[in-house]
Amino acid sequence: MEPQSLKLQSPFALPVDSDNKATEFRPLQISPPHMRAFHLAWLSLFSCFFSTFSIPPLLPIIRDDLKLTETDIGNAGIASFVGAIFSRLAMGPACDLMGPRLASATLSLATAPIIMSASLVTSPTCFILIRFGVGFSLANFVATQFWMTSMFSPSVVGLANGVSAGWANMGAGVAQLVMPQIYYLLVSLLDLPVSTAWRVSFLIPGLFQAVTAIMVLAYGQDLPSGSYKDFRKAIKTPKDNFSEMLYNGLSNYRGWILALTYGYCFGSELTTDNIIAQYFYDRFGVNLQVAGMIAASVGLANLFSRPMGGALSDKMGRSFGMRGRLWGLWLVQTVAGLLCVLLGRVNSLWGSIAVLCTFSVFVQAASGLTFGVVPFVSKRSLGVIAGMTGSGGTVGAVATQMLLFSGSRFSVQTSISLMGLMMIICTLPVTFIYFPRWGGMFFRPSCNTSSSSPEEDYHLLHSGSDNKESLYK
Repeated sequence: MEPQSLKLQSPFALPVDSDNKATEFRPLQISPPHMRAFHLAWLSLFSCFFSTFSIPPLLPIIRDDLKLTETDIGNAGIASFVGAIFSRLAMGPACDLMGPRLASATLSLATAPIIMSASLVTSPTCFILIRFGVGFSLANFVATQFWMTSMFSPSVVGLANGVSAGWANMGAGVAQLVMPQIYYLLVSLLDLPVSTAWRVSFLIPGLFQAVTAIMVLAYGQDLPSGSYKDFRKAIKTPKDNFSEMLYNGLSNYRGWILALTYGYCFGSELTTDNIIAQYFYDRFGVNLQVAGMIAASVGLANLFSRPMGGALSDKMGRSFGMRGRLWGLWLVQTVAGLLCVLLGRVNSLWGSIAVLCTFSVFVQAASGLTFGVVPFVSKRSLGVIAGMTGSGGTVGAVATQMLLFSGSRFSVQTSISLMGLMMIICTLPVTFIYFPRWGGMFFRPSCNTSSSSPEEDYHLLHSGSDNKESLYK
């Protein structure tokens, strides 16, 4: 009896499937390797969001000190997202090649000095370049989603992706809340001049980012079974695998639709993070600290809103299959677009705050719902699809910033409403997503699933034969 009982014991603290991926998600635990990877991933990405969005809450001060024009500020906002586009596109294949742990830590360590060098900025051009370089750190989002998909079973992967990204995105809100306080402490307690205080403030996010990267390297694990490097050696990956993996991902139309959709949920959130503090400061006459607190509500809503989207995607998937996931995504993001239209039309301070908070919940839940679909698009090219979708978020932010928030073509409130219309329109292509084995929003599956139970069919992409997987490569 003793050998049999020992045989049945699992080396993992959580129940796992045949791939050793956790079938339960327990965010209050730190047990290795699954939950430790979760906490390291979201905390590292949190620091990257904190760094990237540590600048917007201090823009009224920086603007006056550097004599920035509205065009300079708009170009700087665009630059921060352009950097993220290229890095997110590269991060997907990097995770496929070296694993999420090493890819994430390397990028964080490379970009931490950039935000610290904001203390040396003396001209508008330097300011724009700093925002461009810091934006690269947002590619850690792709590594986080890749890492969670490597650690958690399809039945809970939407929730794991949603919570990890949601908690990490709070870094933008915390930066909006904390950076003005740091600035005022430096001015009042240390009696630093204004032009020195805002520069010194940026040393803190850079150090924080570097520390979290070192923690990922020291304590993280790529896969439940060990390192990604050992895994690739064990399966003896062929030399031409990368080009095939890249082609399979880029030729999958579902990935491009999700990239567009994500461009106008997460992309709209990024744009809002960039402009909302200055919007309330200028339009309603609140002071810098109050404007920061209002803007912080956008990022802090990620504590529950994006995880809620991931959980909703998993629940809809269990109840209605892929059709439920897609309908949930379309409906929630469309409501977010309508709320964004309303946000630009409200003329009272408290009314704007109420609509902003509600909009934040829906737009972030839509992001969670998007990445509830991503893991099912392609098992073989997961990193490429995640990179395409993630970079779509920043492409959407760049397009929105350039079209609506650069220069004085429209008032800010009109631009906010137009952004909402763009969200509604760009969510419509979700109706075209179709999986032969699972169907789409309006059509039933075209493959015969009579041989599989509903639960087996739900997990099929991650446990089926090569022939079945080839449908979604």
